[in-house]
This record gives sequence, C-alpha cells and structure tokens, in this order.
Amino acid sequence: KMQDHSVNVWLVNTGWNGGAYGVGKRIALKYSRAIIDAIHSGELEKAEYAPYGVFNLQIPTAVSGVPAKVLDPAQAWEGPADDFVATRSKLANLFQANFKEYADRATPEIIAAGPQL
Repeated sequence: KMQDHSVNVWLVNTGWNGGAYGVGKRIALKYSRAIIDAIHSGELEKAEYAPYGVFNLQIPTAVSGVPAKVLDPAQAWEGPADDFVATRSKLANLFQANFKEYADRATPEIIAAGPQL
C-alpha cells in the first residue's frame, strides 16, 4: 500500500537515548515535537541524511531545535564505545529474532531492509 500510494514513512525515536536504563534518558518531549514539526513542515524531506549502518536507516544530520547529538545514537551514547556497539548488536539481534515470525510473508526487499550484522 505504501508503494501504491507513494507515502513517506518516518521512524521517530521518542524513547530512550544516550545509554541503558540508569545512564540514558528519555528523549525530551520538546525534541520529539520539533522532529514531528519538521516532518509536517517538509523540513525533513529536504534535509541531509547520514547512513546508520546496522539498521539500514538514514538519520538526519540536522533538525531545527534538536541538538545533533540527539539525532545520532552513537553521539548520544554516555559510556564506552564498546558498550554502544554491544548494545546496538543486541538490539539488532532482537529485531532479527522477532522478525522470523513474519519472514515467510515478507518480500526479499523487506527482508534485506532489516538489521544487518
């Protein structure tokens, strides 16, 4: 349906940022609102993006009213880089394991768009 209707889809992290529970914190509501405002205004459609490897995503390099650090999980991480890599890999593995239930109904393009370790 997305292809049939040429819709844009945005994945917005409104949850945890900066580290595991006790280290990181929830993304400030004002930043979430600024990101949603940037989607509605068309700002994000015109923005520059950087690849976010493992998850096959593109993240904006700038959004009005949002610190760049908030946009990039690696920059936001409050701890050793090795811990970030381990946590990112763990999350990617969880996504892959969860998706196995749906893989038989997915196209090769959808499967290829998932996390790649």
